[in-house]
Amino acid sequence: MFYVKWFFIAAFWMLMAAFLHYTLPQVDIVRVTDTYEKRIDPGENRLFWAQADTGSNVNAASRDVFFIQSRRVDDKVMVYRNEDTGWGWPPYFKFDTSNLQAEASDLKATAAAPQYAAIRHYGWRIEFFTIFPNAISVWPVDGPDAGKPLPWMNVLILGTLAVIFGAIWIRWRRFREARIDPKLEEMQDGWEAMEDNMADRRSRLRRWWAAKRRGY
Repeated sequence: MFYVKWFFIAAFWMLMAAFLHYTLPQVDIVRVTDTYEKRIDPGENRLFWAQADTGSNVNAASRDVFFIQSRRVDDKVMVYRNEDTGWGWPPYFKFDTSNLQAEASDLKATAAAPQYAAIRHYGWRIEFFTIFPNAISVWPVDGPDAGKPLPWMNVLILGTLAVIFGAIWIRWRRFREARIDPKLEEMQDGWEAMEDNMADRRSRLRRWWAAKRRGY
């Protein structure tokens, strides 16, 4: 039971860390190489696509999605999708997909004449499942060594979660100490008393049997 308990605790926190890593915004310094639009038919990876642009038919089986192609500072290719989040999840309230695509197109550059940009996004790039991170905003930076802004939103969200989990843990500990632990102690005392009673009966039975054998 000890290992099972810690397995579930570790699994819970791993899932929580993965959820936060996917949802919280991150910033990449990149060189935008191209922007394009492509017809998408979400399938098994539908969970990792946002909803249709605000005002569009949300029930359509397929839709056009903007994409931003780029190269990161380490020269690795990174492709971002550019979709509205609207009023859905994650709560970035992004409604300016077309404007963002225009801004990204204006920052296109080549290796011969590089121009770097910062792209704030959330999500993962998983090629095997055709999953792309979703760009939230883009702006020009001075160069590949440009500093990234402090992640105030991440700090605020993580701090809020820490306070919430801390408050829940304190209340749970107080509830356990006041209600659960005394019951467990009563149950343990009851088991110990029952074991002592059974041991006393076995001892008396052995003495009776020994006395009976001596009588013969």
